[in-house]
Amino acid sequence: MTRFIFVLTSILFGYIANAQQLEKSLLWKISGNGLEKPSYLFGTMHAVCEINFDDAIKKALDETSQMYLEIDMDDPTLQATMMKGMMMKDGITMSSLMTEDEVKIVDAFLKENVSVSIKMVDRFKPFMISAMFIPKLLECPMQTIETELVKISKEQKEEVYGLETILDQLTVFDKIPYKTQVEELVKTAKDNMVKDKIEMKKMLDIYDDEDIEAMLEIMDESENKIASDFNDILLNDRNANWIPIIEKVSKEKPTFYGVGAGHLAGEKGVIKLLRKRGYKVEAVK
Repeated sequence: MTRFIFVLTSILFGYIANAQQLEKSLLWKISGNGLEKPSYLFGTMHAVCEINFDDAIKKALDETSQMYLEIDMDDPTLQATMMKGMMMKDGITMSSLMTEDEVKIVDAFLKENVSVSIKMVDRFKPFMISAMFIPKLLECPMQTIETELVKISKEQKEEVYGLETILDQLTVFDKIPYKTQVEELVKTAKDNMVKDKIEMKKMLDIYDDEDIEAMLEIMDESENKIASDFNDILLNDRNANWIPIIEKVSKEKPTFYGVGAGHLAGEKGVIKLLRKRGYKVEAVK
């Protein structure tokens, strides 16, 4: 009986330790499990108002020999390749998934905010259209953290690689029903981005606070069905795909990884997946 209680207690404490919330930090050091030198994992946000890399991030960039982002943003064929994955399959159009009134509303919205008509982008995956007006959700000139990271990598004469390809990313949006994507676009057009702007403001505040757990929570609670209902497709499946790459690459060279901050937290987030593989992953303050 004593042995049974000891084993049960160990299991419970192990579960509690694993379920503990992660510290507030965007930068994490990966070490142990046979790594000769540490690598670093940094949570990015694809659209921000300001970019201020602190000394810890600069030190991590100096101590690593290469960079991996979600995709290789230094790839000269990136734009051309992107065009191949932007269209919906089987000749489906956005307007075929809307009522006549919705087509008119979305058309007017697109003309006003991104200077295109619905006819010009009718075969595009709706999520790609939503990405076009992200700058409008910010009350400031948009900056991209990944672009700044690539710039620093070039200055250091280091290579930039991708954990996945741009086609991998775009194919994700073939797994999310086009109808759902269209419905979210219609909602945005009808309220002229009011709710989207509120969510973006919350996300930026959370990011500035470096609260990666809260960032995952806000995605789960989002009124946007794409963010709240398709976590496995958008985050978890991709996280799992990245782990073998991170393991292999980190054993070869100390590497700086920059991925969306939403990928870091949670039981199926990159941090805990690496810990389960035996690595020490600790917040860098």
